[in-house]
Amino acid sequence: MKTTAFLSAGVGLALMASSAMAQDVMLRASHQWPGGKGDVRDEMVQMIGKEIEKAGVGLSMQVFPGESLFKAKDQWGAVTKGQVDITAFPLDYASGRHPEFSATLMPGLVGSHERAQRLNDSPFMDDIKKIIEDSGAIVLSDAWLAGGFVSSEKCITSPDTAQGQTLRAAGPAFEEMLVGAGASISSMPSSEIYTGMQQNVLTGANTSSGSLVSYRIYEVSKCLTAPGENALWFMYEPILMSKRSFDRLSEEQQKALMDAGQKAEDYFAGEAEKLDQTLVDTYKKAGVEVVEMSPENYDAWLEIAKETSYKNFAEKVPNGQKLIDEALAVE
Repeated sequence: MKTTAFLSAGVGLALMASSAMAQDVMLRASHQWPGGKGDVRDEMVQMIGKEIEKAGVGLSMQVFPGESLFKAKDQWGAVTKGQVDITAFPLDYASGRHPEFSATLMPGLVGSHERAQRLNDSPFMDDIKKIIEDSGAIVLSDAWLAGGFVSSEKCITSPDTAQGQTLRAAGPAFEEMLVGAGASISSMPSSEIYTGMQQNVLTGANTSSGSLVSYRIYEVSKCLTAPGENALWFMYEPILMSKRSFDRLSEEQQKALMDAGQKAEDYFAGEAEKLDQTLVDTYKKAGVEVVEMSPENYDAWLEIAKETSYKNFAEKVPNGQKLIDEALAVE
């Protein structure tokens, strides 16, 4: 009897151990940003990895930065299909598949870090997040980055200063506005701006404060137009998780991930404005001229945007006008 009981207990413990081991999950995270160099998006992903390990629910994460697993624009397909579990992703990169996402990089639509925080909890973002979820991903952390312009020729301030320049814009809405001002466009992810400017494929670009620093674009720039008080450029760059991957996890593992995502989002909120100051300091130290847009220049760009990107978005994108109206309704 004792032997049988002992054997039964042993088998039970083995099954429990086997079950526990089966629940241990190694997640894979992929993004385009340089790893270990102070890019806030990489820091957010790394923080999520550390937090889920600390939670002790059988989760760990391996991070593949710098496009080492998937190219920048391929991250969307990878995360929605479950080929990668987590990514930090500039959402407008997927606007070719979901044109509504261009609303998350619309000239002048955000305006400030404070307003970006308010947008996160608005009907506008509810609609955007429904498209994300219907496509196969969920948002772990919200993040809006401000950005600016760089040029190897002359400072980009008023619309006429862009005329004749070949510029990179992060998405269709900015491309349409810049073309409206007389610029030529060369499309590429932010990871290729440095090479584009170095090889004279580009004379300038706009992108986030974080990318302008972490990709060392100051080395090929003569002038930076910093976000300042009149930030025309804001982009939504959330931490996303594959819905397939998330749904396979236990409830406690899911909770650990959502809690970690919130912690990373809170961290980012405290760093967002610091990124803009770091941008200015870094470019000045590198000997790059630093300017800001005046209110008059900002308004002049916005007038062009309303006649180009806003108009096209409202006419061509499903519920385009509704999305613009919802975003503008946020005070």
